[in-house]
Amino acid sequence: MDICFHVYDPAMSIHLDIIPNRNSPPAILLREAHREGRKIKRTTLCNLSKAPPALIQSIRILLKGGVAFQTLEQAVTLCRSHPHGHVAAILGTLRKIGLLRILGRKAGQHRSLAVAAILARIIDPASRLATARALSSESAATSLGQVLDLGHVTGNEMLDMLDWLAGRQPWIERSLAKRHLDRENTLILHDVISSHVEGRCCPLAAFGCNRDEKKGRQQIVYGLLCVQDGCPIAVEAFAGNAADPNTVFSQVQRIRKRFQVQHVALVGDWGMLPTARIREDLQPSGFDWISALTHKQIRKLLTRPNAPAALDPELLIPDQVAEVISPEFPHERLMVCLNPRLRQERRRKREALLQATEQLLETIAQSVKRGTLKGQQAINRRAGREASRKKVQKPFEIAVTDDRISWQRRAENIAAEAQLDGVYVIRTGLDASSLGAEQAVAACKSLSQVEQAFRNIKTSRLKVRPIYVYTTGHVKAHVFLCMLAFHVEWHMRRRLAPLLFEDDQPEVARAQRNSPIEPAEASPSAKARASTRKTPDGLPVHSLSTLLAELATLTRNQVSLPSNPDQTFTLLAKPAPLQTRAFELLEIDLP
Repeated sequence: MDICFHVYDPAMSIHLDIIPNRNSPPAILLREAHREGRKIKRTTLCNLSKAPPALIQSIRILLKGGVAFQTLEQAVTLCRSHPHGHVAAILGTLRKIGLLRILGRKAGQHRSLAVAAILARIIDPASRLATARALSSESAATSLGQVLDLGHVTGNEMLDMLDWLAGRQPWIERSLAKRHLDRENTLILHDVISSHVEGRCCPLAAFGCNRDEKKGRQQIVYGLLCVQDGCPIAVEAFAGNAADPNTVFSQVQRIRKRFQVQHVALVGDWGMLPTARIREDLQPSGFDWISALTHKQIRKLLTRPNAPAALDPELLIPDQVAEVISPEFPHERLMVCLNPRLRQERRRKREALLQATEQLLETIAQSVKRGTLKGQQAINRRAGREASRKKVQKPFEIAVTDDRISWQRRAENIAAEAQLDGVYVIRTGLDASSLGAEQAVAACKSLSQVEQAFRNIKTSRLKVRPIYVYTTGHVKAHVFLCMLAFHVEWHMRRRLAPLLFEDDQPEVARAQRNSPIEPAEASPSAKARASTRKTPDGLPVHSLSTLLAELATLTRNQVSLPSNPDQTFTLLAKPAPLQTRAFELLEIDLP
């Protein structure tokens, strides 16, 4: 349909009229109106009742002075498009929790690069050169460099940022502790883990890293301090030859000097807080502790004369906490627990390992019988290797000759080991008025929060390894940067929990448990999301990784007009319902 418009004089106008019909759709007429004396005369130029709605809307825009184009390219030019939604969500969270001001009160290139590096660890962790390339305006992979106005970024600038961040680490950790720790009384979780360092190894010799000659790798150890709900507040990297207990003194001094908390109870497992560290590091510093006894220590208590009846595994009540006092551990409280589900699971695994080992030994016996395996030394070597692989050397008594191999289970050893299945003993120096028995057990169980933090930092999307920096200061700053990234991610997970396969009502799940050693069950809302894969609003449930990928489709576009191609402006994509809900949960205004 070709329509021509002619305007004869200012007293004449062309417009669209909608004429209602009683029993039919309204008529849409293109009319010309002009004045004759005191009267206005209208002439119908065209009946558009059957025209497509888009055409009618276009004509209406033209009549109001708009411009029509034959193609979209004639209207606007999309110069460049960058993923933006995930950047806006993470950056908004970083600002919301106050980390931007903690990093530095004054804006500057170092602070902007530190913020960009933290976000890059969450979005796409890479080496410093790859991160610099992704932030630079000419090779940007996301909108992060544009939002922070970084311009061109080089690898040396990223190294300078790490030096700046390392200098700010004491202040940042002290500020995080002030926000998350109780000034009067607090529990701090501590654990360590090791990671290998890939790349050039020689520069790290000053760092004291262990080298695995077989694999050509070096190891570093880093310790993490978390509050009781698992939020990380401090991290420190140690030499690769540092044993776990040897890191305690350094962390005690850090807590004492930086955090300035009046009363601290350090929570660690039996390998982290052995008796020697408690007596040499914690007690002289005035620290309390919550830890656990090893199986060897528990067996030693059981063999003592007049051992408390509560320590007898056969007399323990499942899912109950029994508190005892032993002269072996003066000025300490011991909480004895029995988890029947853990006992059953460990016995099942032990029996499965024993049977698997017997099958391997039977395979060796068949090789000896056929003559393919000869000699006592060769048979011993093969049997020892297989038993060591299954880690069940003690439960078997193996007899080997030049032409025969036989074995039998050591029933007494197996029974002694099975006696302590599901039994664990928590030790603490806190008195009952400060911390009840069940609260002490729950505090020790909260170490799983630190283990989850290590999994996220080490092997999840943050990926502390491989480490692509090669000096002591840069390695420590890199580990600290990864901790800050997990600090932001931890807050995001808490706020986005209604959209994730994570529990958004942990307090409800805890209230439903009968005892502190009951396995952590999900709340009803988390179970419903896991089964239906939908939220109550009908939105799909995601992991944090897939949700960030979904947010990334909210793009930030650079657009220009054909009449002025050198002048560009920013145009954001319209958010989808899931993206809108995510920003609502994060309490961030839509970009």
